[in-house]
Amino acid sequence: MKIDKKIEINLRSGVSEMVVKIGIVKIGNIGTSPIIDLVLDERADRNDVDVRTIGAGAKMGKTQVDDILPKINAFNPDLMIFISPNPNAEQPKRAREILSKTEIPTIIIGDGPGEKAIYEMTQQQLGYILIRADPMIGARREFLDATEMALFNAYVLKVLSITGAFRLVQETIDDLINKLNNHEKIKLPEIVVTAELAASYAGFKNPYALSKALAAYNIASHVSEVDVRACFRTNEPHIYIPLVTAAHEMMQAAARLAEEAREIEKSNDTVLRTPHKKDGTLLRKTSLMDYFD
Repeated sequence: MKIDKKIEINLRSGVSEMVVKIGIVKIGNIGTSPIIDLVLDERADRNDVDVRTIGAGAKMGKTQVDDILPKINAFNPDLMIFISPNPNAEQPKRAREILSKTEIPTIIIGDGPGEKAIYEMTQQQLGYILIRADPMIGARREFLDATEMALFNAYVLKVLSITGAFRLVQETIDDLINKLNNHEKIKLPEIVVTAELAASYAGFKNPYALSKALAAYNIASHVSEVDVRACFRTNEPHIYIPLVTAAHEMMQAAARLAEEAREIEKSNDTVLRTPHKKDGTLLRKTSLMDYFD
């Protein structure tokens, strides 16, 4: 029996189900990169998606772009996600040009500097989600070792998850998956994630929690400014070492504020939870002891 590439047969029930194939390409790393594939299937039990991820680690050079893109194309995805620091940088820009020539709907996920590429991405008919609070790391050898790198990314993960940025990314991609499953026309996102937009997805009930989350996101959004100055505009170690250290202290402070916001919601039993059902449907609840039928 010949089966369409997007259809899987549930042999036990005899029911055919649409499966959307998602290809994810990671060139370099931003805070969103480690979990971009995981937020789509947090319990690993969705039956409406099939995800393949390929990455180049920390590097984002020509060799990595040339090697990786053909490999993900072999998966024949229905939706492509390309995630990297600064989509306006030389090699991410080149990757965008390559991806724009395919017939695969593609979303570019990047950080604040990617806003300089918005016009080009629109012309290339690429979707984009640019997250201002996903900042550049303080990449100076005197300061950044593997431990500091891991801590910085942990702070970023905490800020983006609690403030609502990750839920925005997840729900935006979920919406595209649902439309593809239903053979509906899709419109690729064109989103710059501000503090207010992120928080609108977080579901805060307490105004103090919301205020702390907004503060956390805005502080994180300014970390890049300090790190860019330290890494690219300053050559004197006595200046750039304190600067990268200060930027990481800012990121840690933002993470603490975000955690305080969540603790307020927990104390009020109003934390929003939106797990996926097996068919990809999103459930919602706020009281911890509520259950789903």
